[in-house]
Amino acid sequence: MSTSRITPALPPPDTRRRGSWRAVAVAGAACIALLAALGSPDAARGDVPPPGDGWTEQWSDDFEGSANTLPSADNWQIDLGHGYPGGPDNWGTGEIQEYTDSTDNLSLDGDGNLQITPLRDDAGNWTSARIETQRSDFKAPEGGTLAIESRIQMPDVGGEQALGYWSAFWALGSPYRGNYQNWPSVGEFDVMENVNGLDTVWGVLHCGVNPGGDCNETEGLGNSRACPGSTCQSGFHTYRFEWDRSGASEQLRWYVDGEEYHSLSQDRFSAETWANMTDHEGYFVLLNVAMGGGFPDGVAGHATPVDATEPGHPMKVDYVGVWTKS
Repeated sequence: MSTSRITPALPPPDTRRRGSWRAVAVAGAACIALLAALGSPDAARGDVPPPGDGWTEQWSDDFEGSANTLPSADNWQIDLGHGYPGGPDNWGTGEIQEYTDSTDNLSLDGDGNLQITPLRDDAGNWTSARIETQRSDFKAPEGGTLAIESRIQMPDVGGEQALGYWSAFWALGSPYRGNYQNWPSVGEFDVMENVNGLDTVWGVLHCGVNPGGDCNETEGLGNSRACPGSTCQSGFHTYRFEWDRSGASEQLRWYVDGEEYHSLSQDRFSAETWANMTDHEGYFVLLNVAMGGGFPDGVAGHATPVDATEPGHPMKVDYVGVWTKS
């Protein structure tokens, strides 16, 4: 989540998150084999997959460690409060929770997974967690490809009890750190977003100017689909984003369990928009579970969370990996 966003409801095109709102049409996806090896989506735990042919691992975390401990400080920094210092309130998205570094909200489970767990106190105040990689230089090499991937089980809750849950795995352009006013020009790749316990994964690009521009802000350019096989909530699935610079026109692609469901080509954007999004140092990766805000509110058609929303359901993350291919 990055700057301001609001969203209209879901069967009509829905909207989105991270630096703003998002509208993404639910569409069928083309089934295309993923280049890297993927494990079974329903298995509870898996190692970071080995690089496929021609790929080189640049960074990864498989969240091994003792139960009820925080993720590695060498790999991650923990965001706190209701926004970056000097940044927009409520992280620019209208989400209502306070992010903490408490192991009640953020912890390893002792079985190779990270858990991000939204909680509500007796006064009705919500807390949750958001982390981002220390590194901010993940970038496709010239003439090559970048892949960002994670294996995740979304919070296993549905119906009214899920209203307001907003899970995300995404990346922001490095110039956003310390500035917080240059979104969406620096770029945002939403690899996976999910709201309100729906069996739907959204993949979205944010770029250009706000409002309007090449990326149709504040909604962004996105697509969505159901998770293959088991629902997004009942099993682990692998979410992957690729930035491919190997052709005459660079490509951005989104996958779930190896099936491509969204793609965008450089030739649809102005040279200025593309340069602002790609010519900087690179990207940092984020994981978080928000409560309420523009995207879940827009999909639900009313403010979320509600009295029936049930706290305590974690998003589980098996691993995060970044690969490049030259």
